[in-house]
Amino acid sequence: MTSQAAGEGPTSGITMEELALAARNHGMPLEALRYDVTPVGLHYLLVHFDIPAADESSWTLELGGHLRRPRTLTMEELRRRPQVTAPVTLECAGNGRARLDPRPVSQPWLEEAVGTAEWTGTPLAPLLEEAGVGPGAVEVVFGGADRGVQGGLEHDYERSLPLAEAMRAEVLLAWGVNGRPLPPQHGHPLRLVVPGWYGMTSVKWLRRISVVTEPFDGYQQTGSYLLHASADDPGTPVTRIQPRSLLLPPGIPEFESRERFLEPGRQLLTGRAWSGLAPVAKVEVSTDGGRGWRPAELEPQPSPWAWAGWSFAWEAAPGSYELCSRATDAAGNTQPLAAPWNTGGYANNAVQRVKVTVRPGPAA
Repeated sequence: MTSQAAGEGPTSGITMEELALAARNHGMPLEALRYDVTPVGLHYLLVHFDIPAADESSWTLELGGHLRRPRTLTMEELRRRPQVTAPVTLECAGNGRARLDPRPVSQPWLEEAVGTAEWTGTPLAPLLEEAGVGPGAVEVVFGGADRGVQGGLEHDYERSLPLAEAMRAEVLLAWGVNGRPLPPQHGHPLRLVVPGWYGMTSVKWLRRISVVTEPFDGYQQTGSYLLHASADDPGTPVTRIQPRSLLLPPGIPEFESRERFLEPGRQLLTGRAWSGLAPVAKVEVSTDGGRGWRPAELEPQPSPWAWAGWSFAWEAAPGSYELCSRATDAAGNTQPLAAPWNTGGYANNAVQRVKVTVRPGPAA
């Protein structure tokens, strides 16, 4: 794949590289927004390289680096530790990439690169505390078993977190999802789950955790997942999930365009909203393409890191409409009508636009 196809530049036409990526990875069908917890087979999936072979009986996790007591743990030892199950919404940093103009070349997500699952595992922070983080530690590096070439470099998939972020109580070493063992494509037998951060941080097929005294400069940290306004911009790292709301498309779709058709009368519009910056405070709905907004009814969030349901009663008259919804979190961050362009197509949380035709009712 060329550097451009790796997400470092725009294009005007669909490339074979994008088609190959889209055949390997999949988004969540938006009708799955009806579920509080996304069925595993409908949860979005992005695999950077290949799904590695994994045998849980021989799998080990190395805990090393700037630690007083480094150690290696088996899956059996990890499973004996205190166990937590938590609902978490994960979203790909490239969600919305294909809506940008010009479109950066990479996995061509529209709005479907998201899902909410109940992850089961053990908290990371107590393990690090037991291992004794040494003075001067600044980051924790997480290494997966998946290996490949990107940006001309052969490497394992690795990402780091600032030490304070890694020590958050909600960060999990997960071995289960929705009450079952992790499937191969979601990181079996062990993965990291970092609530509130875009999905690239939740390293799958987790093999190594290393505490370091200098910022990690691996490719997936400094060569990718940066917001570049231009090729000359040094960029800023992609971190927390920006606020977003999605509408469960109403009515029935046209096969190719996905334009919706529905009957006139009272329609209950529903959807989900989330933010990795703060809990969701409100959701608003527009039926005229974003010119006017009215408040939706917001359901309680099951946790600060899982999406909230919302609903809006709409009296639909015959005609053509563009439906939108937008989320605002408790820190005052609101979805924009259009997000700033960047070379990698990251963090595009512009409002979703759903074209709807309300058909005339039966003649009296």
